[in-house]
Amino acid sequence: MFIQLGVLSLYFFLEKVTMAPSFIIRTAPVLFLFLIGFAGAIIHDYEIYNIVKDIFHFSKPVLGLLIGYLFYKKINDFSVFIKTIVLCGFASAVIHFVILIVTADLFSGSIDQIRTFGKDNFLELFALFFIIYYQKYSLITLFTSKLMRRIIVFTLLASNILYFSRTMIVVAVILFLSCEGYTILTKKTVRFAVVFTTALLLFYAILFSVKIDRDKPGLEAFMFKVKIAPAELFKTKIDRENHKDLWDHWRGYEVKRAYALMKANPSSFIFGTGYGSLVNLKFYAPLTGEKNGIKYISELHNGYMYLFYKTGSIGILILLFFLLMLYRMLYLKDKYRNFVTVFISSIGLLYLFTTLTITGIYNGRDVIIFILGALLYFQQKTTFQKDIVA
Repeated sequence: MFIQLGVLSLYFFLEKVTMAPSFIIRTAPVLFLFLIGFAGAIIHDYEIYNIVKDIFHFSKPVLGLLIGYLFYKKINDFSVFIKTIVLCGFASAVIHFVILIVTADLFSGSIDQIRTFGKDNFLELFALFFIIYYQKYSLITLFTSKLMRRIIVFTLLASNILYFSRTMIVVAVILFLSCEGYTILTKKTVRFAVVFTTALLLFYAILFSVKIDRDKPGLEAFMFKVKIAPAELFKTKIDRENHKDLWDHWRGYEVKRAYALMKANPSSFIFGTGYGSLVNLKFYAPLTGEKNGIKYISELHNGYMYLFYKTGSIGILILLFFLLMLYRMLYLKDKYRNFVTVFISSIGLLYLFTTLTITGIYNGRDVIIFILGALLYFQQKTTFQKDIVA
């Protein structure tokens, strides 16, 4: 956060700052979300430390959008933007491989060991899709050397697979469907959705029909996590004394505790409990490596409940409006539907999902928000739109 504030302050000091009205309108909901949190903080008496921490957390997407927009407005070169994401993703993938070679036994079959230093990486995932689909939409190659392109694609693909991230798999599916035109509602996409949903239900029926050992290394342990994913999100009837049950459904337990605290204060259903509010877990959980664990937490994995807890139903409605507004970019006239609008729309869809699992735009390690800021700049640039129409 301090780095982001620093580079943004430096930009404001050195450059003349101007923003297109369309960018201000499209990103205004994120600013409104940031402001709503102050309501609960004013009404209630919270520790100043916790208030400041939440303010920093909720300002993160605002800063991310500004940085992405302003810096690429200054650079003003779309190919440089694409190459930056691709090459940074490639560098990250190389670093990922080096870490795995040095710290993990890749032949042990233990997915937990492989994931110790890498839970997910959406920069690499976007880099992979950028390098694959840029040529399809713009008819221009990023790299003149076919060998270089193949090396980058292979490295990114292998690295993305080795994260063994359930969230990354779903996001990859969303990006693929968006890029291939399956996220616009038509008769064709409805039929595809029915087939896809049927296949998914069949897949889970098979998973639940066979016994999968959670403690076995390798693919079986990963499939166990895939199997419990729906219950992990939505199950709230949890035996806190049963540690396996608790950790398998931790996200649901967080939601249960936050909702119980909101019921004790009905006004929070409207505008939330505000910045500085904490969720009482009712026991000391070993979440941060501290010897005795922590009993009170500020952030939840489920971003919808997190936002509901902090900003109430007003905040939820604003977030949904913002994400659906991004998704609707795909419904522009055909001549304006291009690489940029497709990826803006897909970001709206993937945030609808990642908000449920890893806090969405409020995830502290999220880099997608910077990419979104840059894409919103290039989308509103009329001459650019004419140049890259597919």
